[in-house]
Amino acid sequence: MNTNFENNTFLIESLKQGDEKAYSHLIEKFHKKLFTYAFSLTNNKPLAKDVLQNVFLNVWIFRDKLDSKLSIKNFLYTATYNEFIRQYWKNQSTKDLENKYAQALNEVIEETDEKSINTLISIVTQEIQNLPKKCKKVFLLSKEDGLTNMEISEYLDISIKTVEAHISKAYCIIREKIGEKTSSILFLIFPNKKTS
Repeated sequence: MNTNFENNTFLIESLKQGDEKAYSHLIEKFHKKLFTYAFSLTNNKPLAKDVLQNVFLNVWIFRDKLDSKLSIKNFLYTATYNEFIRQYWKNQSTKDLENKYAQALNEVIEETDEKSINTLISIVTQEIQNLPKKCKKVFLLSKEDGLTNMEISEYLDISIKTVEAHISKAYCIIREKIGEKTSSILFLIFPNKKTS
């Protein structure tokens, strides 16, 4: 193992360059302590494991965004806490999502028969496919993959305002076709994602 990895700046710079040995060192050095911390937050070993897996995965995916001046230890603990919060609200809202799905379906059914619902879903699906290339990509990253605007901004290297503009444009195009039922139909297509 390269002892230079004990140097905070060298470790981060190596990670930014895609050095897999640096990444292995990072995991080996912090995994046990971070797991203990994650477990203290979740009191659930499988969930703590998921939290930690996502933290290390995101470090690698977004490694080029790391700041060599930051403390990697503080960064990892903060990332673990933020991931715990994200997972907490995700699990907390599961029942709410199920209720919202049923509500959205009922709202559409009250005014629309099954055949028409399927037609509306087909129309929306087609409109999404016909969106401008960049607009479509941003919209699907948001609704299909569930990424936040910040995550999309970092992933595509565009500003958050640009992300918001693409999503708003997609909504406007879809609303022109199906009007007020847009949110309900989008929720039926993407039940586990935000639709507004």
